[in-house]
Amino acid sequence: MKSHYPVAVIPLEYYKLLITFDNDENRIFDVSPYLEDTYFAPIKNLAVFRSVKINPITIEWLNEIDICPDELYYNSVLAENY
Repeated sequence: MKSHYPVAVIPLEYYKLLITFDNDENRIFDVSPYLEDTYFAPIKNLAVFRSVKINPITIEWLNEIDICPDELYYNSVLAENY
């Protein structure tokens, strides 16, 4: 399994992210299933959710909340199929 890393991220409605990966694929990742976990609870606040940014290898929010790049890639769908 090859790893791909996000290079750009745009928050969308309904706790979804449009992520561009290093292979030029645009993919949609749904964050909503993660929101019941205590670690991700701060992201329920839409202002926090929209603060998502790229760090050197993945995406992150305030307080260094992040998601593994492999999880982002392999649990997302191509934007053109969304």
